[in-house]
Amino acid sequence: MTLLDRISLRAWGWIGPIAVALLAFVLRIWNVGSPRSLTFDETYYAKDAWGLLQWGYARDAVEDANGRIARGETDVFTTEPTWIVHPDGGKWLIALGEKLYGLTPLGWRFGAVLFGSLTVLVLARLVLRLTGSVVLGCLAGLLLTLDGLHFTMSRIALLDVFLTFWLVCAVACLAADRDWLTRRLREVGPTAWMWLRPWQLAAGACFGMAVATKWSGLYVLAAFGITVVVWDVWARGRVATWQDAALRVLRVGVPAFVSLVGVALVVYVLTWTGWLVHHDAFEARFGHGYGDEPVWGAVSSPTRGPLGGIIDAFRSWWDFHLMTYRFHTGEYLATKTHPYQSNAFGWLIQWRPTNVASDFDIAASACGAAEGSKCVRQVLTLGNPALWWVGTLGLVTALVAWIRNPTWRWSLPLVGVLATWAPWWITSGRPIFTFYAVAIVPFMIIALCLVFNAIRRRIPDRLWWIGIGGFVVLVVVLFWYFHPILSNRIITYDQWRDRIWWDRWI
Repeated sequence: MTLLDRISLRAWGWIGPIAVALLAFVLRIWNVGSPRSLTFDETYYAKDAWGLLQWGYARDAVEDANGRIARGETDVFTTEPTWIVHPDGGKWLIALGEKLYGLTPLGWRFGAVLFGSLTVLVLARLVLRLTGSVVLGCLAGLLLTLDGLHFTMSRIALLDVFLTFWLVCAVACLAADRDWLTRRLREVGPTAWMWLRPWQLAAGACFGMAVATKWSGLYVLAAFGITVVVWDVWARGRVATWQDAALRVLRVGVPAFVSLVGVALVVYVLTWTGWLVHHDAFEARFGHGYGDEPVWGAVSSPTRGPLGGIIDAFRSWWDFHLMTYRFHTGEYLATKTHPYQSNAFGWLIQWRPTNVASDFDIAASACGAAEGSKCVRQVLTLGNPALWWVGTLGLVTALVAWIRNPTWRWSLPLVGVLATWAPWWITSGRPIFTFYAVAIVPFMIIALCLVFNAIRRRIPDRLWWIGIGGFVVLVVVLFWYFHPILSNRIITYDQWRDRIWWDRWI
C-alpha cells in the first residue's frame, strides 16, 4: 500500500463515520419537539437540569409545574432542593441544551440528540480500530443509527443515552490503550512499569462521567478494570513461576487501578460540585431526619475548626449517598409496580418495550382514519427487531469464537454486554425497564461486526456483500416501518395495530 493509499484510507476512516453520525443527528433532531409535554422521567431530569443551570443545584417544582412548562412558563420552582436519586453528571449534559434553547422540548432533548449522535461516531471509530475495515466501522454506526431503541432514547431527556455514550467512549479508549501497549512493549520489554498511559487516563475520566450519570456504570468500570489487567498480563507473554505471575499482576494492576478507578473517582466528585457548594440547603431539607432517615452526622455533630465547613460538606454528601442507596434498594421501590416494567432476560429479544408517551384518543379526521376508528400517536422504545434478533445470534457466535480463540478483541463486546446486562438479572422487587438495554446495543453491534469480519475471510467477497447488503436493507425497512411509533407521528389505529406484533408490546 502506497503512502497516498494510506492517507486516503485514514481520511475515509473519518469521513465515513462522521457522515453516518450526521445522518443520525438529522434523523434524531427532526420533529424532536413532539410531544411538547414532559414525558415519562423527563419530568425529573429536565427540571433537575434547569435547576443546575439556574442555581447550581436541583430544586423542587410547584404543583402543576409540567403543565405550566408546556405553556412556556419557567417560574415554577421553589427555593427548596429536591431529592435527586441519580447523580448530576448526565443532567449537566441535558442542561447544555437548555442553555441553548431554554426550558423547551428542544432544549431538554437537544443534549440527548447530540450525545446519541456522537455515540454513533465513537462506535464507528471503535469498530474500525477492531476490524481495520472502514466499511464495518460505518456499518456499526449505521446499525446504531437505525436501532429504534437508541433512536428513541436519543430523542428524550432520560439519562441512559448519556450513560451509553460515556461507556462506549471509555471502552474505545481502552481499545486504543491496548494498541498503544503493543507498540510500547516492543520498546521497553514485558517487565516494565507503565504509570502514564494516556488512553487509560482518558478511559478513567469517561468511566467517571458514566458513574456520575448512573451508578450502574460502576459495574462496567469494575468489569473492564479486571479485563484490562487480563489483557495486559496476557500481552506480556508467559511467566516462569507463580511469583513472577503475581508480580506481573501487581505491576499491571496498580497503575490500572490509579488510572481507571482513581481518575473516575476524581471526575465523579467534581460533577457534584454544585451539591457540595450548596450542601447547607440539602442539610436543611434532608439532614435533620427525612421520613425514616436518620439525622446526618454533620448536622448532629458539626466539625470544628477552619476546615469544618469543607469536611462537613463531604460528610453530608456521603450521608446523602447512603440515603439515595437505601431508596434504590429499600422497601419503597420494592413495593412499587409499573405497567411497563420488564424482566431483564427478555431484553435481547425486545419482549416488553416501554411506552414513553402516547395518545389514543385522537379524532379519526386528524389522520383520515375510517369512520368509527381513531388516530394514534406513540413513542415506544422498541429496538429494531432485525438488529436485536440477529445481534443475539451474533453474540452467541462471538462467544463460541472467543472460546475457540480467546483474543482480547472477541472479549471486548462480550464483557461489555455482560457488564451492562447481567447486573439486572439479580434485580428483584423493583420495576426495571427495557430501555436500560440501550447500553447493551453498542456492544452487541461490535460483536456482530466482528462476526461479519470473520465470515468475510471465509467466503467469497460477492457472497459477503450480498449478505451484508440484504441485512442492511432489512434493518432500513424495519426502521422505516416502525418509525411512526418511535417518533410520535400521527397514524390510524389500524396502522398502529399492524406494527404491534405481539400483545406484549401494548
